[in-house]
Amino acid sequence: MSRGKATGKKTVSRSQKAGLQFPVGRIARFLKKGRYATRVGAGAPVYLAAVLEYLAAEVLELAGNASRDNKKTRIGPRHMQLAVRNDEELSKLLSSVTIANGGVLPNIHSVLLPKKAGKSALSAADAKE
Repeated sequence: MSRGKATGKKTVSRSQKAGLQFPVGRIARFLKKGRYATRVGAGAPVYLAAVLEYLAAEVLELAGNASRDNKKTRIGPRHMQLAVRNDEELSKLLSSVTIANGGVLPNIHSVLLPKKAGKSALSAADAKE
């Protein structure tokens, strides 16, 4: 007969059970502390953690592509801004969000662009004749 605690199974976190990186326990604590509802179901923090993890992965994937396009190895606020604003759904979701040091999307209105040289030269030659 052994004394003390039986050396049994290692504790497995809810994040590990769900196969997630985001902390399910912490999100559950925030849901309870935030008083969003009187009771919080067991599946709610798991689902929310999965959704948040997916969104983070999506933004990081696009921001990584943007940083690679700019020949940079580190993702910065500018790359996050370009990633979010160039994606239609993320841009709609984060429309009211300001990303610090994100800058603006490169965009020149077509009216402000110079006229095509080829067309104006031909039309000027036609007018002289």
